[in-house]
Amino acid sequence: MTDTAHAAGPVRRLAGILHRRPRLQLSLLLSAPLAWLVLAYLGSLTVLFLSAFWTTDAFTSNVVKIWNTDNFTALFTTDVYRQVALRSVGVALAVTALCVLIAFPVAFYTARVAQPRWRPLLVVAILTPLWASYLVKAYAWRLILAQGGLLEWLLGPLGIKGPGYGLTATVLVLTYLWLPYMVLPIHAGLEQLPANILDASADLGARTGRTFRAVVLPMVLPSVAAGSVFTFSLSLGDYIAVQIVGGKTQLIGNLIYSNITLDLPLAAALGTVPVVIIVLYLLAVRRTGALSSL
Repeated sequence: MTDTAHAAGPVRRLAGILHRRPRLQLSLLLSAPLAWLVLAYLGSLTVLFLSAFWTTDAFTSNVVKIWNTDNFTALFTTDVYRQVALRSVGVALAVTALCVLIAFPVAFYTARVAQPRWRPLLVVAILTPLWASYLVKAYAWRLILAQGGLLEWLLGPLGIKGPGYGLTATVLVLTYLWLPYMVLPIHAGLEQLPANILDASADLGARTGRTFRAVVLPMVLPSVAAGSVFTFSLSLGDYIAVQIVGGKTQLIGNLIYSNITLDLPLAAALGTVPVVIIVLYLLAVRRTGALSSL
Protein backbone atom coordinates (compact mmCIF):
# COMPACT_ATOMS: atom_id res chain seq x y z
CA MET A 1 0.00 0.00 0.00
CA THR A 2 2.85 2.37 0.89
CA ASP A 3 4.76 1.53 -2.29
CA THR A 4 1.67 2.30 -4.36
CA ALA A 5 1.26 5.66 -2.65
CA HIS A 6 4.92 6.53 -3.23
CA ALA A 7 4.60 5.57 -6.93
CA ALA A 8 1.43 7.60 -7.35
CA GLY A 9 3.05 10.70 -5.86
CA PRO A 10 5.41 11.54 -8.77
CA VAL A 11 2.72 10.63 -11.31
CA ARG A 12 0.25 13.03 -9.69
CA ARG A 13 2.85 15.79 -9.54
CA LEU A 14 3.69 15.28 -13.22
CA ALA A 15 -0.02 15.29 -14.11
CA GLY A 16 -0.47 18.51 -12.16
CA ILE A 17 2.47 20.16 -13.93
CA LEU A 18 1.12 19.17 -17.34
CA HIS A 19 -2.37 20.35 -16.39
CA ARG A 20 -1.06 23.79 -15.39
CA ARG A 21 1.15 24.08 -18.48
CA PRO A 22 -0.87 23.18 -21.61
CA ARG A 23 1.92 24.32 -23.90
CA LEU A 24 4.31 21.85 -22.29
CA GLN A 25 1.69 19.14 -22.70
CA LEU A 26 1.26 20.00 -26.39
CA SER A 27 5.04 20.02 -26.88
CA LEU A 28 5.37 16.54 -25.39
CA LEU A 29 2.54 15.24 -27.55
CA LEU A 30 4.13 16.63 -30.72
CA SER A 31 7.70 15.67 -29.86
CA ALA A 32 7.48 12.12 -31.23
CA PRO A 33 5.95 12.96 -34.66
CA LEU A 34 8.21 16.00 -35.02
CA ALA A 35 11.26 13.89 -34.21
CA TRP A 36 10.16 11.36 -36.81
CA LEU A 37 9.68 14.16 -39.35
CA VAL A 38 13.14 15.56 -38.70
CA LEU A 39 14.89 12.19 -38.80
CA ALA A 40 12.99 10.44 -41.59
CA TYR A 41 12.01 13.26 -43.95
CA LEU A 42 14.37 16.16 -43.40
CA GLY A 43 17.21 13.74 -42.65
CA SER A 44 16.70 11.93 -45.95
CA LEU A 45 16.63 15.25 -47.83
CA THR A 46 19.89 16.23 -46.16
CA VAL A 47 21.53 12.95 -47.17
CA LEU A 48 20.18 13.41 -50.69
CA PHE A 49 21.68 16.89 -50.94
CA LEU A 50 25.04 15.83 -49.52
CA SER A 51 25.35 12.79 -51.78
CA ALA A 52 24.87 15.06 -54.80
CA PHE A 53 28.38 16.39 -54.15
CA TRP A 54 29.95 12.92 -54.51
CA THR A 55 31.05 11.27 -57.73
CA THR A 56 30.92 7.87 -59.40
CA ASP A 57 33.80 5.70 -60.52
CA ALA A 58 33.55 5.43 -64.30
CA PHE A 59 34.85 1.84 -64.33
CA THR A 60 33.03 0.20 -61.41
CA SER A 61 30.03 2.61 -61.07
CA ASN A 62 30.69 2.68 -57.34
CA VAL A 63 30.04 5.88 -55.41
CA VAL A 64 33.25 7.71 -54.52
CA LYS A 65 32.94 10.15 -51.62
CA ILE A 66 35.05 12.87 -53.16
CA TRP A 67 33.50 16.30 -52.72
CA ASN A 68 32.97 18.30 -55.90
CA THR A 69 30.30 20.30 -57.73
CA ASP A 70 30.54 18.48 -61.06
CA ASN A 71 26.97 17.14 -60.86
CA PHE A 72 25.44 20.57 -60.30
CA THR A 73 27.66 22.03 -63.00
CA ALA A 74 26.32 19.41 -65.40
CA LEU A 75 22.75 20.37 -64.49
CA PHE A 76 23.29 24.01 -65.44
CA THR A 77 25.50 23.46 -68.49
CA THR A 78 23.81 20.47 -70.16
CA ASP A 79 20.97 21.46 -72.49
CA VAL A 80 19.09 18.19 -71.98
CA TYR A 81 18.76 18.67 -68.23
CA ARG A 82 17.58 22.26 -68.62
CA GLN A 83 15.02 21.30 -71.26
CA VAL A 84 13.69 18.41 -69.19
CA ALA A 85 13.41 20.60 -66.09
CA LEU A 86 11.51 23.29 -67.99
CA ARG A 87 9.29 20.66 -69.61
CA SER A 88 8.51 19.15 -66.21
CA VAL A 89 7.52 22.54 -64.78
CA GLY A 90 5.39 23.22 -67.86
CA VAL A 91 3.59 19.89 -67.51
CA ALA A 92 2.95 20.50 -63.81
CA LEU A 93 1.55 23.99 -64.51
CA ALA A 94 -0.60 22.69 -67.39
CA VAL A 95 -2.02 19.89 -65.24
CA THR A 96 -2.76 22.36 -62.43
CA ALA A 97 -4.51 24.79 -64.79
CA LEU A 98 -6.63 22.03 -66.34
CA CYS A 99 -7.55 20.69 -62.90
CA VAL A 100 -8.72 24.17 -61.84
CA LEU A 101 -10.81 24.61 -64.99
CA ILE A 102 -12.46 21.21 -64.59
CA ALA A 103 -12.77 21.25 -60.80
CA PHE A 104 -14.58 24.58 -60.47
CA PRO A 105 -17.84 23.64 -62.24
CA VAL A 106 -17.80 20.16 -60.69
CA ALA A 107 -17.22 21.51 -57.19
CA PHE A 108 -19.77 24.31 -57.66
CA TYR A 109 -22.42 21.77 -58.60
CA THR A 110 -21.62 19.42 -55.72
CA ALA A 111 -21.42 22.23 -53.15
CA ARG A 112 -24.08 24.76 -54.25
CA VAL A 113 -26.45 23.26 -56.84
CA ALA A 114 -27.00 19.61 -55.89
CA GLN A 115 -29.56 18.79 -53.22
CA PRO A 116 -28.03 18.39 -49.74
CA ARG A 117 -28.96 14.72 -49.53
CA TRP A 118 -27.01 13.95 -52.72
CA ARG A 119 -23.87 15.91 -51.84
CA PRO A 120 -22.19 13.20 -49.72
CA LEU A 121 -22.76 10.66 -52.49
CA LEU A 122 -21.27 13.02 -55.05
CA VAL A 123 -18.21 13.54 -52.88
CA VAL A 124 -17.84 9.76 -52.61
CA ALA A 125 -18.12 9.53 -56.39
CA ILE A 126 -15.31 12.07 -56.74
CA LEU A 127 -13.17 10.05 -54.33
CA THR A 128 -13.91 6.72 -56.05
CA PRO A 129 -11.06 6.97 -58.62
CA LEU A 130 -8.58 7.32 -55.76
CA TRP A 131 -9.57 3.86 -54.51
CA ALA A 132 -8.32 2.20 -57.70
CA SER A 133 -4.68 1.32 -58.23
CA TYR A 134 -2.48 3.96 -59.83
CA LEU A 135 -1.14 1.44 -62.34
CA VAL A 136 -4.61 0.17 -63.23
CA LYS A 137 -5.75 3.70 -64.07
CA ALA A 138 -2.58 4.53 -66.01
CA TYR A 139 -2.72 1.34 -68.09
CA ALA A 140 -6.45 1.86 -68.68
CA TRP A 141 -5.61 5.22 -70.21
CA ARG A 142 -2.89 3.56 -72.27
CA LEU A 143 -5.57 1.36 -73.82
CA ILE A 144 -7.87 4.34 -74.36
CA LEU A 145 -5.14 6.41 -76.05
CA ALA A 146 -3.70 3.53 -78.10
CA GLN A 147 -3.91 3.53 -81.89
CA GLY A 148 -7.34 2.15 -82.70
CA GLY A 149 -8.36 2.58 -79.06
CA LEU A 150 -11.56 3.98 -77.60
CA LEU A 151 -10.64 7.66 -77.97
CA GLU A 152 -9.64 7.29 -81.60
CA TRP A 153 -12.84 5.34 -82.26
CA LEU A 154 -14.92 8.16 -80.75
CA LEU A 155 -13.07 10.95 -82.58
CA GLY A 156 -12.86 9.10 -85.90
CA PRO A 157 -16.32 10.12 -87.22
CA LEU A 158 -15.39 13.77 -86.53
CA GLY A 159 -12.22 13.49 -88.58
CA ILE A 160 -10.04 14.06 -85.51
CA LYS A 161 -7.12 11.85 -84.59
CA GLY A 162 -6.34 10.92 -81.02
CA PRO A 163 -3.27 12.36 -79.29
CA GLY A 164 -1.57 8.98 -79.11
CA TYR A 165 1.34 8.62 -76.72
CA GLY A 166 3.38 11.69 -75.89
CA LEU A 167 3.33 14.96 -74.00
CA THR A 168 -0.39 15.61 -74.55
CA ALA A 169 -1.27 12.14 -73.31
CA THR A 170 0.90 12.67 -70.23
CA VAL A 171 -0.87 15.92 -69.33
CA LEU A 172 -4.26 14.31 -69.93
CA VAL A 173 -3.54 11.27 -67.74
CA LEU A 174 -1.97 13.30 -64.93
CA THR A 175 -4.98 15.64 -64.96
CA TYR A 176 -7.28 12.66 -64.52
CA LEU A 177 -5.13 11.16 -61.77
CA TRP A 178 -4.85 14.30 -59.62
CA LEU A 179 -8.21 15.98 -60.34
CA PRO A 180 -9.85 14.82 -57.05
CA TYR A 181 -7.12 16.63 -55.09
CA MET A 182 -8.33 19.87 -56.66
CA VAL A 183 -12.07 19.19 -56.54
CA LEU A 184 -12.22 18.45 -52.82
CA PRO A 185 -10.57 21.68 -51.54
CA ILE A 186 -12.65 23.83 -53.90
CA HIS A 187 -15.78 21.93 -52.85
CA ALA A 188 -14.99 22.65 -49.20
CA GLY A 189 -14.35 26.33 -49.94
CA LEU A 190 -17.57 26.75 -51.92
CA GLU A 191 -19.55 24.90 -49.27
CA GLN A 192 -18.45 27.44 -46.66
CA LEU A 193 -19.32 30.39 -48.91
CA PRO A 194 -22.28 32.27 -47.32
CA ALA A 195 -25.35 32.18 -49.55
CA ASN A 196 -26.38 35.70 -48.57
CA ILE A 197 -23.23 37.09 -50.20
CA LEU A 198 -24.22 35.62 -53.56
CA ASP A 199 -27.78 36.92 -53.09
CA ALA A 200 -26.46 40.37 -52.23
CA SER A 201 -24.30 40.41 -55.33
CA ALA A 202 -27.30 39.49 -57.48
CA ASP A 203 -29.48 42.11 -55.80
CA LEU A 204 -26.88 44.79 -56.58
CA GLY A 205 -27.10 43.92 -60.26
CA ALA A 206 -23.92 41.92 -60.69
CA ARG A 207 -24.09 39.28 -63.39
CA THR A 208 -22.79 35.74 -63.03
CA GLY A 209 -19.33 36.51 -64.40
CA ARG A 210 -18.88 39.59 -62.23
CA THR A 211 -20.08 37.70 -59.13
CA PHE A 212 -17.60 34.94 -59.86
CA ARG A 213 -14.65 37.31 -60.37
CA ALA A 214 -15.40 39.74 -57.55
CA VAL A 215 -17.01 37.52 -54.90
CA VAL A 216 -16.53 33.80 -55.41
CA LEU A 217 -12.96 33.63 -56.71
CA PRO A 218 -11.31 35.81 -54.00
CA MET A 219 -12.99 33.81 -51.23
CA VAL A 220 -12.19 30.41 -52.77
CA LEU A 221 -8.64 31.33 -53.78
CA PRO A 222 -7.10 29.69 -50.65
CA SER A 223 -8.81 26.44 -51.60
CA VAL A 224 -7.50 26.70 -55.15
CA ALA A 225 -4.01 27.35 -53.79
CA ALA A 226 -4.26 24.32 -51.51
CA GLY A 227 -5.35 22.08 -54.38
CA SER A 228 -2.65 23.47 -56.67
CA VAL A 229 0.04 22.48 -54.18
CA PHE A 230 -1.06 18.84 -54.54
CA THR A 231 -1.54 18.83 -58.32
CA PHE A 232 1.68 20.74 -59.02
CA SER A 233 3.92 18.71 -56.72
CA LEU A 234 2.46 15.34 -57.68
CA SER A 235 2.76 16.12 -61.41
CA LEU A 236 6.28 17.47 -61.08
CA GLY A 237 7.59 14.32 -59.40
CA ASP A 238 5.65 11.75 -61.41
CA TYR A 239 7.57 9.36 -63.64
CA ILE A 240 5.38 6.24 -63.91
CA ALA A 241 2.59 7.75 -66.01
CA VAL A 242 5.20 9.24 -68.35
CA GLN A 243 6.72 5.83 -68.91
CA ILE A 244 3.30 4.31 -69.64
CA VAL A 245 1.72 6.93 -71.93
CA GLY A 246 4.50 9.44 -72.56
CA GLY A 247 6.15 7.69 -75.46
CA LYS A 248 9.59 9.29 -75.88
CA THR A 249 8.74 12.16 -73.51
CA GLN A 250 11.21 12.60 -70.66
CA LEU A 251 10.46 14.41 -67.41
CA ILE A 252 12.70 15.05 -64.43
CA GLY A 253 11.38 11.98 -62.62
CA ASN A 254 12.42 9.73 -65.50
CA LEU A 255 15.97 11.08 -65.44
CA ILE A 256 16.22 10.53 -61.69
CA TYR A 257 14.91 6.97 -61.98
CA SER A 258 17.20 6.04 -64.87
CA ASN A 259 20.33 7.35 -63.11
CA ILE A 260 19.74 5.74 -59.69
CA THR A 261 21.62 2.57 -60.59
CA LEU A 262 24.04 4.15 -63.09
CA ASP A 263 25.09 7.36 -61.35
CA LEU A 264 23.60 7.80 -57.88
CA PRO A 265 25.23 11.21 -57.14
CA LEU A 266 23.91 12.60 -60.41
CA ALA A 267 20.45 11.21 -59.59
CA ALA A 268 20.69 12.94 -56.20
CA ALA A 269 21.59 16.22 -57.88
CA LEU A 270 18.66 15.81 -60.24
CA GLY A 271 16.45 15.03 -57.24
CA THR A 272 17.23 18.40 -55.70
CA VAL A 273 15.68 20.16 -58.71
CA PRO A 274 12.00 19.29 -57.98
CA VAL A 275 12.58 19.90 -54.26
CA VAL A 276 13.86 23.42 -54.95
CA ILE A 277 11.07 24.11 -57.45
CA ILE A 278 8.37 22.99 -55.02
CA VAL A 279 9.86 25.10 -52.21
CA LEU A 280 9.90 28.14 -54.51
CA TYR A 281 6.32 27.38 -55.56
CA LEU A 282 5.18 27.20 -51.95
CA LEU A 283 6.92 30.47 -51.16
CA ALA A 284 5.28 32.13 -54.16
CA VAL A 285 1.83 30.86 -53.18
CA ARG A 286 2.38 31.91 -49.58
CA ARG A 287 3.51 35.38 -50.64
CA THR A 288 0.24 35.97 -52.45
CA GLY A 289 -1.55 35.48 -49.12
CA ALA A 290 -3.69 32.70 -50.55
CA LEU A 291 -2.68 30.27 -47.81
CA SER A 292 -3.16 32.63 -44.87
CA SER A 293 -6.70 31.48 -44.14
CA LEU A 294 -6.04 27.76 -44.50
